[in-house]
Amino acid sequence: MSSIASTSAAELTEVQSAVDQRPPVRRMSLFRRWEWIGLLPFIVFVIAFQLFPALSIVIRSFLDQANQFSFANIEALNNPVILQSFSSTLQISFLSALTGSIIGFALAWAITWGNIHGSIRSAVLSFCGVAANFAGVPLVFAFISAYGLTGVILGRQGVLTQFLNSVGISLYPGFTLYNFWGLVFVYLFFQIPLMVLVILPALQGLKREWREASENLGATRLQYWRYVAFPILVPVLLSTFALLFANAFGTHATAYALIGGGAGQNLIVTILVGNQFSSDTLNNPGLGYSLALVMVLIMTVTIYLNGVFRRRAERWLQ
Repeated sequence: MSSIASTSAAELTEVQSAVDQRPPVRRMSLFRRWEWIGLLPFIVFVIAFQLFPALSIVIRSFLDQANQFSFANIEALNNPVILQSFSSTLQISFLSALTGSIIGFALAWAITWGNIHGSIRSAVLSFCGVAANFAGVPLVFAFISAYGLTGVILGRQGVLTQFLNSVGISLYPGFTLYNFWGLVFVYLFFQIPLMVLVILPALQGLKREWREASENLGATRLQYWRYVAFPILVPVLLSTFALLFANAFGTHATAYALIGGGAGQNLIVTILVGNQFSSDTLNNPGLGYSLALVMVLIMTVTIYLNGVFRRRAERWLQ
């Protein structure tokens, strides 16, 4: 035994000496690698269109018209019109995100677990991919054509309007696209498809072994979803809700095309910000920067929550 131990010790000594005599590995600096050249356009883009505008908003929010440091722009936020604009924007974002999450989750669940033909599934996913990025003037024009006062679907003489009248439900004169609920209705067109595209991989990530194990233990389908699948999906749902909320909160083109020039032009914060830079009567760039600063803070918190919930979801759905 002593000879074996001495032999092993000698071998270990030789290995250690060989390692010590090995020439040191030259670690190339990260910034000298050629791979970084491909990242240069991205870095320039982030600095020019993300960091610099954000820093400019923060600085100019505290400058008056004479470029002197002042809290006047921040104090001006305590205006009933501005507070009401933020309140309505938050409510529209919350309601559209909540409704879009519920409907989108149901649609994604039907696509994943329902007995839907493959061609229909592909058609729905293709439509969601297009509709999630369909916004602005084209979207508003489509809704006005189909759902406005003269629309063929929900117009005063529209097909769906006539059907609802026949069952005792009257939409007019109360229904309109150019108010609070009209914006929520229009936002759902891109909120629901976005929810489907984001939540679908999470539903597909639910392992069939979990369902089979719960069935072997005597659990019903409802119990499986209540005690197994839904608790796993809660972080994903919260993360997606935060994403939809941020998507609606930052929407400008759709809201401006729908109500930008009407009586509800102060209903949305993004329109109010734009008016401070372009309007002849409401021109106040300092106030516009302070409004944008509050929006950036809200969006930062929302994106942070989205990241927190997404990381929690990835613990199970990998």
